[in-house]
Amino acid sequence: MTSPRRTRMKFCGMTSADDVALAVAAGADAVGVIVAASARRVPLDRVAAIAAAIPPFVSRIGVLANQGSEEASLLRRLGFTLQFSGDEAPAECEALSGGEPYVKVFHIEDGAPFDVARCAAYPGATPMFDTRVAGSAGGTGLAFDWRLIETAVRLQPSIVSGGLTPENVAACVRALRPYAVDVRSGIESEGRKDAGRMAAFATAVTAADAEPGLAPAS
Repeated sequence: MTSPRRTRMKFCGMTSADDVALAVAAGADAVGVIVAASARRVPLDRVAAIAAAIPPFVSRIGVLANQGSEEASLLRRLGFTLQFSGDEAPAECEALSGGEPYVKVFHIEDGAPFDVARCAAYPGATPMFDTRVAGSAGGTGLAFDWRLIETAVRLQPSIVSGGLTPENVAACVRALRPYAVDVRSGIESEGRKDAGRMAAFATAVTAADAEPGLAPAS
């Protein structure tokens, strides 16, 4: 009997070693540290301490948005994969990532389906789809219409973000079968990481993985 495909989980917005410990205990495959403008921004002089708390086999993702080489270089030295959440051009992403694989965020707004040709311009990237909100690079807690990215998610391994919570992530996984899901505010209570919501999110993803649905991207 074939085992169900497992959706990876990135828990974002880690601001302390305690946050990392909660995420790891819940089963996160990756944790995100934000150095871009955000309510969960981590100053550069604190990033190393958080990185030291991330155990082997849990991926480190460093979140940038329209930033330069200082931030990118620090994150790369500490073993982070870069996530570009701003308006970075393909050449900028390639240069700042040092030619290593990276994550590129594409912001989705209601309307026409996402143009998959946009992903082809970033050959080194795993695409992440998040909700477009004016003045924000992410972390809004707002979802978008997942039907707009169905084709893109089927064509290549992709990450879905934007307003995911323990209450709706199972529906997202059933609908799209993405490579991974990303969550920040959905695993928080009163602005702090919540162990119960983290565990509930992971349980919902695992349960949805076991259900029949769309074929995943190869």
